Amino acid sequence: MEKYFDASYIWESLPILLPFLKVTFMIAGLSILLGSFFGLLLAIAKLGSSRIAQKLANGYTTIMRCTPSIVLLFLVYYGVPALAENFGLNLHDIDTAIFVIVTFTLQFAAIMSEVIRSSYDSIDKGQYEAAVSVGLTPFQAYRRIIFPQALVVALPNLGNGMIALLQEGALAYTIGLIDVVGKANLIIASNINAHALEIFIALAIIYWVLSLIIEKIFSILEKFFSKGKKTLETT
Repeated sequence: MEKYFDASYIWESLPILLPFLKVTFMIAGLSILLGSFFGLLLAIAKLGSSRIAQKLANGYTTIMRCTPSIVLLFLVYYGVPALAENFGLNLHDIDTAIFVIVTFTLQFAAIMSEVIRSSYDSIDKGQYEAAVSVGLTPFQAYRRIIFPQALVVALPNLGNGMIALLQEGALAYTIGLIDVVGKANLIIASNINAHALEIFIALAIIYWVLSLIIEKIFSILEKFFSKGKKTLETT
């Protein structure tokens, strides 16, 4: 009689799943890169003097925060091609990964805009004025005084945002992307749902390890830049 739970399936499935992490990393990496750039633009709009730009940026952030990831993914994947058809464009042949990257770029941008804005607002603006008064250019004041301190404040939230994006990216399999989660579901389907628990445990182990690594990296970075901040404050 076949055992219901067989731990050997956990370790046997890991070598099969791990190669598909490259797809997961590609999606997460591009979404973080593009989302950070877009988030910076949103943060500049929020911190700028234009009331219209502030309202648009804040409105965008609110909409992204209130929209579940899976709903946004379906809206982009099904809605954008349907909307494009009205303009004579056929987007149905575009690679699924593009829609996933667009979705999580939009979402991560909203997160990053708040991380950047709140980090900047946490710095005493008198430091900028003092830096300029002693002969530094505005660019030098931001690069040497404001940015290093804001980075220390932003790092914990940035790390949490990356972990959240990595985990939310698991939803990409729902529209057919074969990443590490998609491969796990294919294995389960090929086994006619046998030993699904073991395969999901293997998948959980992969995500636990990745999350712990990211957390540790940002902890090290925070300590490193905090030392620089303390040195700056004592000089």
